Amino acid sequence: MGCANIADRSVLPAIIATDRLTLVGVASRSRKKALNFADKFHCSAIVGYDALLDRQDIDLIYMPLPTGLHDYWMEKALKKGKHLLVEKSLAGSYGSAQRMVALADARKLLLMENFMFLHHPQHRFVGDLISRGEIGTVRLLKAFFGFPPLAPDNFRYDKALGGGALLDAGAYTVRVSEVFLGSHLAVKSAHLEGSTPDGVDINGGAFLVNEFGQISQIAFGFDNFYQANYEIWGSRGKITVERAFGVPPFWRPKIVVEKQDERKTVTLPADDHFRRILEAAVGVLDSEDYTKCYAEVLSQARLLQEIRESAYRE
Repeated sequence: MGCANIADRSVLPAIIATDRLTLVGVASRSRKKALNFADKFHCSAIVGYDALLDRQDIDLIYMPLPTGLHDYWMEKALKKGKHLLVEKSLAGSYGSAQRMVALADARKLLLMENFMFLHHPQHRFVGDLISRGEIGTVRLLKAFFGFPPLAPDNFRYDKALGGGALLDAGAYTVRVSEVFLGSHLAVKSAHLEGSTPDGVDINGGAFLVNEFGQISQIAFGFDNFYQANYEIWGSRGKITVERAFGVPPFWRPKIVVEKQDERKTVTLPADDHFRRILEAAVGVLDSEDYTKCYAEVLSQARLLQEIRESAYRE
């Protein structure tokens, strides 16, 4: 649903490469765009999103629309009985996430947020290192995701479309915090810097703590030297993932492990996390148990809202 750049570059090629999925059609409000995509990916050109929802031969919809459009189209899609894989941030508020999860649950439908980076094997490798006690007890996670300014007309600068650094880049740093520190994180402080005419946040950061006193420090922004990494500091050492989020399929990730008087870099095989999340979605559909996906959507939306509320109280 929508001819976004990420769909063109990464997701649609991954759908075609995934054995259990068949690309039926691509919908756009523009006939020209729909036809261009259909020609490129050898599928149906569907003009208008309602026409996509009316198709009886489509089970699962990938939605790369801006966050500000999600509420309306998620509700319509779920009411039409469609499973959904929705680009982050899935919801602009915790209340929205609650409504959509309730709707999906009532209809026994998949509602999954497209954090493809989670499915790259490098993060499982890091988790295994921690489980083996390689760096001792985890004390702190730091996560950074920021990049230079985008084109002035980019939807990420449009408040009505759900723009802002928190819902875009910040969402990744929150999600990786949940992966390693759990879902019971609480926001202790946050800052959002808005520097566009309509108040869209351009840079920000937050300080989160879980029930065990483990800390997450995150920073994100649209006016930054490019960074997409995290580090985990333990009682006996530290792990750094040099490129955590936007990982091309050809990229061989490097994991740096540091301990007293010791530093080693492990280079892992390249992998395609776009294909892997699609395979994961198929696995969840096979299981017909969507509760974990629902919980992840709600936890993520809650923390994003807590960050926003904490920043506005400053």
